[in-house]
Amino acid sequence: MDALDPTQPLAAIDAAAQAYSNWQRWGPDDARGTANFIDDAARVRAAALVRRGVSFSLALPLSADGPQSGRGGRMNPMHAMKAVDTDPATAARRMPHGFGYADDMVVMSLQCATQWDGLGHVFDRGTAWNGRRAAEVVNARGDRITGIQGLAAPLVTRGVLLDVGRSLGTDGELPDGFAITASMLDSAAAAAGVSVGRGDIVLVRTGQLARVRRQGWGTYAGGDAPGLSFTTLGWLHGHEVAGVVTDTWGVEVRPNEFDNAFQPLHQVAIPHLGLLLGEMWDLDALAEDCAADGVYEFLLCAPPLPFVGAVGAPVNPVAVK
Repeated sequence: MDALDPTQPLAAIDAAAQAYSNWQRWGPDDARGTANFIDDAARVRAAALVRRGVSFSLALPLSADGPQSGRGGRMNPMHAMKAVDTDPATAARRMPHGFGYADDMVVMSLQCATQWDGLGHVFDRGTAWNGRRAAEVVNARGDRITGIQGLAAPLVTRGVLLDVGRSLGTDGELPDGFAITASMLDSAAAAAGVSVGRGDIVLVRTGQLARVRRQGWGTYAGGDAPGLSFTTLGWLHGHEVAGVVTDTWGVEVRPNEFDNAFQPLHQVAIPHLGLLLGEMWDLDALAEDCAADGVYEFLLCAPPLPFVGAVGAPVNPVAVK
């Protein structure tokens, strides 16, 4: 699928869904989707990639200062202290033998910063992952079948960084609205000296986050951005990756490639491929290290926080080289 008719989003969605569907691939009761590509052997191979022991957190700070602007109802974390017993005299009245403590809480949208989209996050005209009716999967109490807690264990595997921003952008940053194609992913992999295969999580750096750091959050959460072209669905399916993540809010290019459209790649990737999508990952420090030592593969540990019934969740991904 190389050419797109921007006036026909549904036709493209239908063609991609038929061509790349993973329905029933792992049985009728599957709730993990492409995480099934990660097996024990894949984790052993990934662990063997650790040579220096250096680690990188790929998470944005969970802060009230951003990146969310309130668009779409998503809110940044609101952190509050429930107890601050720093005064010995006060603490003594509450607890024995001088014991003092602090305790806190947070209220937040689960997809406000670095996060995974769960398999119950997006539907295609009322159909959820593996051909289930969306209403059977998610209701007002949450995702009863593909809740994000089911991904708490499997997401430890080989990570591969494709620094498309550096391979195509003269300053390491792609402009907003830039559509990354399958051939560009192949070129970035070739430049990095890596191949992409079954069970890998592919980290695609566009460089947008580096620009946002200089200029402020602005419309980062939901606005225009570089990202994957809809035409990369075949590449992602063919390489049998466990997940794909970017340093942008929505993985796919924005504005989207179709007229009057909203996230068409999501509409195929999640309910039809069962593909895990990671958003707003901070890839800059890792990319600098990869460029310095020429090694673009690493052990990646990226389990979501296991909120039961959630359709997405924060993650602190850690890459170890």
